[in-house]
This record gives sequence, C-alpha cells and structure tokens, in this order.
Amino acid sequence: MASGTRRRRWATVLALAACAVTGGGALACPAGATPQEVDFATHCIPPAIAGIPPIDGTTTAKITVDNASPKVGDTVTVTYTVVNPAASNPTDLALPADIMTPTGKVALGGAQTGDVTVTGPKKNDPVPGKGAFPSFSMTGTFTVTSPGAITLAPGDYNIHTSYILELDTPCTVINPPAPVSETVTATDTTPVNNRAITLGSASGKPGDSVTVTGSNFTPGATVTLAGRSGAAQTADTATVTADAQGAFSGALTVDDRTTTGVVAYEGGAWSADKGAGPAAYVVVDDTPVPANSQKLTTTVKAGTLSMSQAGDAVQLSAVDFGTGGASQGTLRTVTVKDFRGGPAGWSLTGKVTAFTGPGATIDAGRLSWTPACATEAGSPSTCRAGSAGTVGASGATLASTPDGTLTGGEFTVDAGLSLDVPAFTPPGSYSAVLTLTLT
Repeated sequence: MASGTRRRRWATVLALAACAVTGGGALACPAGATPQEVDFATHCIPPAIAGIPPIDGTTTAKITVDNASPKVGDTVTVTYTVVNPAASNPTDLALPADIMTPTGKVALGGAQTGDVTVTGPKKNDPVPGKGAFPSFSMTGTFTVTSPGAITLAPGDYNIHTSYILELDTPCTVINPPAPVSETVTATDTTPVNNRAITLGSASGKPGDSVTVTGSNFTPGATVTLAGRSGAAQTADTATVTADAQGAFSGALTVDDRTTTGVVAYEGGAWSADKGAGPAAYVVVDDTPVPANSQKLTTTVKAGTLSMSQAGDAVQLSAVDFGTGGASQGTLRTVTVKDFRGGPAGWSLTGKVTAFTGPGATIDAGRLSWTPACATEAGSPSTCRAGSAGTVGASGATLASTPDGTLTGGEFTVDAGLSLDVPAFTPPGSYSAVLTLTLT
C-alpha cells in the first residue's frame, strides 16, 4: 500500500438494552496486575451414595501465572488454587491422605477467550468425617494467540476421591463468569517495518533516471530498486547499499512505459516485510507526432480514498436476564470511495471497546460480526468481505481490496452484529464504541 495513503476513522456507538428484572449476579471488573483471591457462588453435587442434596456455597480461589507479560506465541503456565472449597466430606467416614485428584477450568477473557484445562496431583491432607475439603492447586497451560490484556477467572472444578469407591464431587460456578483473579498483558512479536522511500520526480520520459531516497533500512544492506507495473515487477532494476544509519540515495533508469510505481527492498525478491513502496511514478509518452497530425492530450486528476456511513448509532436487540444470549443488530452501511487511480488497494478494519453498563461490563471479545461487501458496476477493484468472527479490542478486517495495476471504485460495506451476553448480566443499558479505520 502506498506510503501516502490517507487514514479515516469513524466511530459507531452500539447500545444494548437489557430487559429489566430484579435481582441477579454481577460481572466482575478486571483485576489489577497483582493476583487476588476472589469469592464466587458455587453449586456442588455430592456423590449419589452420600444421599445428601446439592450444596450451594461460596468458593474462595486465586489464579496465578508464571509470566504476566508474555509475547504472542508464548506458553503461559496457569495455577488455579482453591483456597476454600464450597464442598466438604459428605460422609461420616474420615478420608485418608493422598486420595483426592482435582481438575478444573480457568476462563480466559479480553484479548483471548476460551478455557484452560487444569489438573492437580493426587495429594491431600486427611479429611475428617463431615470435615471441609482442604485447599488444593491445579495447573495447566495455554498459548498466547492475541496481543492485549487477557483476563483469567476461576471456573468449574471437580474433586475426585479414590478410596473404597471412585467418587466425584463436581462444583460449578452459579453465575459465570466468576470474578477475574489475574490479568496478563500480551505483546505482539511481529516486527514493525518502518522502511520508507521518496522519489526525486513523480514522472519522466522513457529512459530517464529517477532518484530514489530511502530510510530505516538495515544498515549495510544491499537494497534493490525496481520499477513496478501494478503488482508485477518490471525489468528496470538497480542496487544501492544502505549506510550505517540505514539510509541511501540511488538512481533507477526507467525504460518500461507501463511503469506505475517504484519499490525498494532487501533480499533477492520483493517482500512487504523488508521493502518500501510502491511510490507512484508515471512514464510520459514522448512518441513523435506523425506529419500532418495533431497530438491531443487530456488529464485525469487523481482523487482521494474516503468513507462515509449511514448513521452512527446501532440498537441491538434486548435479551432476558437469566438467559442472556445473542443481542443482534446490523452495522450502519459504510460507503468507501477509492478515487486515487493508483496501484494500491485499501483495508477497512474495526475494533470495539468493552460494553459498559450499570455496575458491570461485557467484554469486547463477545461481539462478533458477519461482514458483507458489494462493488459498484464498473469499478476496477473488487471488494472482499472480511471473515465472520470476533471483532474484539484488537480488531478485525471488515472489508478490503487488493493491490493491482489500476485500482479504485465505489463500494458498500455492511455487517450483521451479534453480542453474546452472559446469562446473569445485571439489567440495564450497555454501550460500546466501534471504531472503523480505512487505510
């Protein structure tokens, strides 16, 4: 994409109205950098042989990690410690040491969602008849796939006992998700390409030389200068060497009359990760005019890349307290006009904040969309809709067009929206801001 591409940002306010009912659980606010013990209501089912009803109690737990500042691709070890279980020994029979094996889940939220399976060793202190189960810890791992803040909350757990009989006592979170106990902040390891080039002239006759100036290349690297005809490289090339600051200035002779731009790159072939450009360049046709003829010339002026939207507010459908589920709506139609007339395509992306409401938040990762894109007849480019899936705080692509020999046109972009609302979200109105960026 050309270095001179303009950026446009628009914000759409998404409002969610939840049906008003009384009572209910609360969503926890994200925890700070230090892990903290949290309490949550738990429903435990004793083994049938015990002959006692389910136990509704409070579990106290804490989540810790071995790396609170991982990079994308790193593996993080998670430890889920149940400080005070909600369940206890349901029988009068004392339980000996080292017969209990715990398993459980840790819920991820924020920049990455899903569950981490954790298990504990078969190790415990003796438990007297009708006595409280002792504290226990379980560990597991997950691989970081997205940059940003990732929250960790305790989930369901099970206590398996192997003594005379093999018995299970499963305990589930009554109002999921449980409060957040730990937050890790992941960073992206993808290197940023700051390489850039400028041209001494934007046009020239066939055979003219154009000065190419570059910056932020690898110091001492051999850099190839090359002409481009749309997405294809022409036969016009030259090489220069970057100085100790990664800068260079070199000349490229342009013979190919179809040239639309110039690029510079390190290595044996063009790579967007180790290159810069294309910078626009036009070869001026200097074909002699035959005798008794007149050469007629006109100019098509390049325009801009712009976007507009049909409104800035979307009302999602209401959901019921205690049930939750999909709160749905439709993105206000976005119109993209690419009148630049060059080789660069464009990309329209979006990211959303968390939904905030009366004393609770709904995580940004719970908003998903199904993009759609239409191309107006006669447009040189064809619009591609982004993939259906999570929008989230880190963002996703709504629509795009590829680079080409000649790009441009007019396009309309839409998307179906769906917010997965937790079942016991406190009643009230929740809103977030969806920011769209055109580049």
